[in-house]
Amino acid sequence: MIGFWSGLAGKLAERWLTLLVLPGVFFLATGATAHTLGWAHALDVPRLVRAITTWTENPLATTIGGQIVLLAAILTAAAAVGLAAQALASVVERVTLAPDWRNWPRPLRRVAERQTDRRRQAWTEAHATYHELLAAAEAARFADGAHRPRTEDELTARNKRYAANQKRTRIGLEEPDRPTWSGDRLHAVTVRVNRDLHLHLPIVWPYLWTVLPEPTRTNLTTARTALIKATTLTAWAILYFPLTYWWWPALPLSAGIAVTSWRQIRTSTDTYAQLLEATVRLHLTTLATQLGIAHTGAPTPALGDTLTHHLHTQSPAPDRH
Repeated sequence: MIGFWSGLAGKLAERWLTLLVLPGVFFLATGATAHTLGWAHALDVPRLVRAITTWTENPLATTIGGQIVLLAAILTAAAAVGLAAQALASVVERVTLAPDWRNWPRPLRRVAERQTDRRRQAWTEAHATYHELLAAAEAARFADGAHRPRTEDELTARNKRYAANQKRTRIGLEEPDRPTWSGDRLHAVTVRVNRDLHLHLPIVWPYLWTVLPEPTRTNLTTARTALIKATTLTAWAILYFPLTYWWWPALPLSAGIAVTSWRQIRTSTDTYAQLLEATVRLHLTTLATQLGIAHTGAPTPALGDTLTHHLHTQSPAPDRH
């Protein structure tokens, strides 16, 4: 037991240091630099060195007791900033994924509704263009024969179809229902398994999670953690932005972190969504077996209907949004 608690304490200390203290210390150092240099001397390194030298000669920093107090104060402030970033990250995730945007306060809800309508209109137009090109290609193929060598015009038409499909996919895999790409990417999993398997994922998922093998759970947890880290990076970008008031280099720093976090959020969301859908399709029959529902072969809409109905009667109906 002593070894267990010692190992647990070590892991907690490591996570505390990595997730909270180190980013917080860097933020405090940036804030101190901003306060010391200001806009007029933003890149004056010798001025910063002189200021640091003056601080180190302070009696508070030259005695053992003063150093302990100073270190404790820095670690406490860094942890507090880290906790603020974690809290802000949960808000960022809520806004980024927007699962309940229809319940937001009216001004925000109106903005989200306009953004969703704009994305839906763009997707609908791209979807229609793609299917028009696809229908034209099918008509030409049946009219001229399937085994005729492809001409240059046909290759051009194929490239146009590919470009139209890519444009539609960049907007969303399915018709948009949320104001953000990341939110729609996760929502698309629910839409696709409901359409293909007649499965209501919010009802079935808690039960499916309990029968998953450990490697699958680990992969899902890793992907979900990557999404949390990406939203935390966005939170840090937001915290760095106010430092621009005192020090202009904080602006490119904040912008760089924001761009990096944006890319990471999209990448991690896409990875997580793919793993979710693959998990449902590969392990749904395992859940059916555990529940005593006879089924052989790949999951079918009939199995999805059966599981949804069976589990729905054992849990309260979720909100439709």
